[in-house]
Amino acid sequence: MSKVSEYLKESYDELMNKVTWPTWGELQESTIIVIIASIVIALIIYAVDLVGSSALGFFYQLFQ
Repeated sequence: MSKVSEYLKESYDELMNKVTWPTWGELQESTIIVIIASIVIALIIYAVDLVGSSALGFFYQLFQ
C-alpha cells in the first residue's frame, strides 16, 4: 500500500510543481482553433458525402 501512496504523492507533486499549465488566453486561442478546424472538417466530410451520394444516385439511375 505504501507504493500506491508514494505514487499518488509524486503524481500530485508533479502536477502542482512541474507541469506548465496554459494561461486562460492560450486556452481560449486553442479552443477557437479547435472549433474552426472541426467546422472545416465537418464541411469537407459533408461535401464528400454529397458528391458520393450524387455519383451513386447517377450510377444507379443508369441501370434502372
